[in-house]
Amino acid sequence: MKTTIITVACTGLLLTGTAFAGGHGTHWGYTGHEGPEFWGNLSNEYAVCKSGKNQAPINIGNLTESDLSPIAFHYSNTSPMDIVNNGHTIQVNYAPGSTITVDNHTFNLLQFHFHTPSENTVDGRSFAMESHLVHADKDGNLAVVGVLFEEGPANPFIDAVWAHMPGKAGEKKQIADVTLNATDMLPSEQSYYRFNGSLTTPPCSEGVRWMVMKNPVTVSKAQAEQFNSVIGGNNNRPVQPVNARPILE
Repeated sequence: MKTTIITVACTGLLLTGTAFAGGHGTHWGYTGHEGPEFWGNLSNEYAVCKSGKNQAPINIGNLTESDLSPIAFHYSNTSPMDIVNNGHTIQVNYAPGSTITVDNHTFNLLQFHFHTPSENTVDGRSFAMESHLVHADKDGNLAVVGVLFEEGPANPFIDAVWAHMPGKAGEKKQIADVTLNATDMLPSEQSYYRFNGSLTTPPCSEGVRWMVMKNPVTVSKAQAEQFNSVIGGNNNRPVQPVNARPILE
């Protein structure tokens, strides 16, 4: 996958610029005849949503013990806060210069966005919300860090984002006096699950490196409901067959 694909191909997950409001590609959603079970039939470009063997999200279970390298997070502040409601999620586009390094390989943070309830599950357990921090290396290969949110005390980082959440699909804001650092969204203990997967929205392209944090952080019921209300309902793709993939821990 090339960088140009990253910036324009996937409305729900990867768009990083003004292309959000342009409505690129065949329309899809989370309910009815445009819902996840029909994505693979909506367009030839989405065929892998139906035919792929390494689709995400998944139920994380039947784990394989492995000597996983720690993820080295090098996230800087981003300002102004560049936030968009693309009709499928709330997404914050990140200023260049923040990276992760894993297995001596560096990926640049492009954006993060949210799903409620969680897309990935753990031993069949669903969580109140999930964030996806989307990264790409210099060749356009993707790595997603998933953070699970369980219901509990209000999350200050989420408060800072939700305070400026655009209420209408296609609405985008740049908030000059807000500075965020995505490090503040991560759990303090950063062990993770690792599997090979895909985008969780059309075109469901495979070859994505997934790293889901083992330890959840909290989000209040009110915070999760506020997001759900603005998006207009749940925005999670159901878990997909694991097939022959190992899930490493």
